[in-house]
Amino acid sequence: MKALEGKVAVVTGATGGLGGAICAALAQAGARVVVGYNRRADAAHALLAELPGDGHLAVATPVTDSAVLGRLAATVQDHFGRCDLLVNCAGTTRFVAHADLDSLDDALIDSILATNVRGPIACVRALAPLLKASGDGLVVNISSIAARTAMGSNIAYCASKAAVDNLTQSLARALAPQVRVVSVAPGLADTEFVQGLAQAWRDEQAARTPLGRLALAAEVARAVVALATHLTFTTGAVIPVDGGRPLS
Repeated sequence: MKALEGKVAVVTGATGGLGGAICAALAQAGARVVVGYNRRADAAHALLAELPGDGHLAVATPVTDSAVLGRLAATVQDHFGRCDLLVNCAGTTRFVAHADLDSLDDALIDSILATNVRGPIACVRALAPLLKASGDGLVVNISSIAARTAMGSNIAYCASKAAVDNLTQSLARALAPQVRVVSVAPGLADTEFVQGLAQAWRDEQAARTPLGRLALAAEVARAVVALATHLTFTTGAVIPVDGGRPLS
């Protein structure tokens, strides 16, 4: 069943593990997908070629450049005439021990906040007119368990995801009733990036999760699709996809 047939979805950070899975799930559900990328044009076009269905488009979407995002909105309007769903999946981080404040330099902090917090605001700002005109607009912000647990790759990253969840609430209030806004908060997901980390560390994270494993990227993607197709009276909420990790 193509529950999203006729809909248009913009996904930022689409060349990452979660972003790619989200694009595939939305396309499988019938949506035409805008594959938003920053620098990895080749990866974006490779993903584009693999998506089910047709009518998809790869567009440079550097979320820290508001002028380019304005052109993105114009491209979506000219090419599709509509935008029904925005998935803010672009993000950045670097592993820094929480106690190692000296290594958490200003440049890293600024990069994380610009991409993870200002980026979603700028994307919503650019696409808000199209989302409102949809009549059934939805913004999904990809957050993290780190927003709740304050455990993550570094302190600034955790703070940025807490800001995303607060932003979700503010935007849900500001854009209602035309547009719903929801956070999806994964635990550690078994993406290609995570698979490149030490196996012993990955096993430890899985053991600390009540369901005994890491999240699959496809499970995070299915949460996004569910919000667009089934959880249609949900806004301003945080949907966890974390295997119960906060319980441990």
